Amino acid sequence: MSFKTLINRIKVVGQNGPKDGFTTAPEGKLFSKTDPTVDGEECLHDCDSCTVKLPSKFKIEEDSKLYGYVAGWQTHLLVATGKTDWLRDVEHEKGSIMEAIDKCKVEPSNGKLKLSASNIPIPSGADSTTTCLLLPAFTFIDNVDPSSATSLIESHINTGPTNTTPLIHQPNPHTNGQPNGSTTSTLSSRPCPHRYLILLCSHKTRDARCGQSAPLLRKEFERHLRPLGLYRDLDDERPGGVGIYFISHVGGHKFSANVMIYRRADAAGVLKGAAAAAGGKEEEEEAGNMEAAQCIWLARVRPEDCENIVRYTVLQGKVVKPESQLRGGFDRGRQLVSW
Repeated sequence: MSFKTLINRIKVVGQNGPKDGFTTAPEGKLFSKTDPTVDGEECLHDCDSCTVKLPSKFKIEEDSKLYGYVAGWQTHLLVATGKTDWLRDVEHEKGSIMEAIDKCKVEPSNGKLKLSASNIPIPSGADSTTTCLLLPAFTFIDNVDPSSATSLIESHINTGPTNTTPLIHQPNPHTNGQPNGSTTSTLSSRPCPHRYLILLCSHKTRDARCGQSAPLLRKEFERHLRPLGLYRDLDDERPGGVGIYFISHVGGHKFSANVMIYRRADAAGVLKGAAAAAGGKEEEEEAGNMEAAQCIWLARVRPEDCENIVRYTVLQGKVVKPESQLRGGFDRGRQLVSW
């Protein structure tokens, strides 16, 4: 490990370390690795029916250690733009929500916000408003425009759960989509219907490899999700299933393809009966069940990895190739983070 790398890692841990009783998980302890004696021999083999291939000149960095080097974050906001590529810095998109949040004088009070432009469609008939998806809350926020950036931060981001909020907690004070019963804001919120999210960096302007890999991976993920009845396209809001979204640069494009997988608590099965065991209330467990319990951030993902990522990572929360692909993430049920 170089001196520069060591210093950068110390900065990541020092500035964005765990809080609220969460601890930093050593390598190999954050998520379970697949075990052929438990999971079957399939976990040892890449997909042999995959016909999707990355371009022949697609080259990435294969040697560096990945785990533990991503900066911690507390909330993640995906802004619906209907596009798959953006300016190099999405905050420079004129008139956008990303620009408004970047310039907003009010900052999130509950930790670092990861801000992503996404290909989530802009609502039909919308004039200047759009939709945002807030994680780990798994909440859509509608009627957002640049002038509502302050309200978005104060009334939704600041009052929502973070990656280091214990899953058993008081429900957020929202009434009919309005924070604290307020009717002064035009913003409204609703639950994201999906149980799992797969986020793929598609930011071609930032790095051509992201623009090349994202559509190929989505095609392969769709091929494996459809037979299971889990695939959801951009306009499909049936309850459950897996939403797949393209997002802007998340860092580490030299490790493309970057894939972030959010798993809702009820899908992860981490809260079944947990509230009673912890002396909590059923409504506290219900609130936690609708939020993300885990985020598993992978890199160096290739099309032939997709079958086992669906089978083991999306559906079971296990990692097939942690030594070469796991960058980090969090597990709120076990109160562990990678940073």
